[in-house]
Amino acid sequence: MRILFVIDKIEYKYFEFNDLVTNFWLVKEYSRAHDVYITTIDKLSLIGDTAYAVCNKAYIDDENITYDKKLDTQLIDEFDMIFFRPDPPVDSNYINATYIFDFVKNTFVINKPSAIRNFNEKLHALRFKEYMPETIVTSSLQEIEEFLAVQNEIIIKPLNNCFGAGVMYLKQGDMNTRSIINTMTSNESSYVMVQKYLSAGIYGDKRVLILGDKVLDYCIVKHPTSDDFKFNTHNDKYITKGILSSEEKRNFKKIAKVLNDEGLYMAGLDVIDGRILEINVTSPCYFIRENNAFFDIHLEKIICNFFEKELYTNSHQKLLRDKDVVIPN
Repeated sequence: MRILFVIDKIEYKYFEFNDLVTNFWLVKEYSRAHDVYITTIDKLSLIGDTAYAVCNKAYIDDENITYDKKLDTQLIDEFDMIFFRPDPPVDSNYINATYIFDFVKNTFVINKPSAIRNFNEKLHALRFKEYMPETIVTSSLQEIEEFLAVQNEIIIKPLNNCFGAGVMYLKQGDMNTRSIINTMTSNESSYVMVQKYLSAGIYGDKRVLILGDKVLDYCIVKHPTSDDFKFNTHNDKYITKGILSSEEKRNFKKIAKVLNDEGLYMAGLDVIDGRILEINVTSPCYFIRENNAFFDIHLEKIICNFFEKELYTNSHQKLLRDKDVVIPN
């Protein structure tokens, strides 16, 4: 197969050394048997109504992943499978990149860009509010102050960032309350998500992994650093093995089914005390290195095999027939 990864610019810059990143592991695994290319959203284009990508061929050199520095322009529809995984912020450039994929007709894209465009990782988690802490989305200073008065401790988040960027903790009576709220909302002109602070957060939050309509058994816990209320650095010191309860598996499988049906095949739930904080669908980190070590598995093989099989299912066989690919019995 021919496979394209749309990755983040920082990952592209430090590609050879990025074994903390999910994309690194998937590119390496697929490169063992397939032709794999990498690109970034600024290298996508339309000529007429045809989508192209300027990309590099990835390969394995002595078990290290690298890429040919020569750039090639490739017709996106000639790839069999694409992993669309640039990181937020989901800004105008990000949204425009998803529009380019509206013109890609014959390729299986993971996750579906239009589905990512229509699913805000913070806001749309409220579709599953029964599994969340008390939450509001607003830009109103008064509404946030009233929510704080009821909850006593809250978390305020911008809607379009990742890796905890800009997330703030606020306690009733803090002398900087109005200053923090005004800063977060750009003086009541930008929406934020505001959630009740869960005290169990001092023990960390789980990253629950969704693959297709399944909830994987493998799970890590991300712990707050010594100088923060949240996990803010990808460091083994702050990552431990996690265990999912039967209730969590049962509840989150319902979410997996909904997301999978919409084309959001890979997702990561951030969970504290059984409650979902947000649903990562843009470029969810699967903590492959850590899960492999904790559970004695090869998670990258599990993921890659899943999507190869998915490509050959009935729902995607038309894509293969359009490319004259022989479908195995």
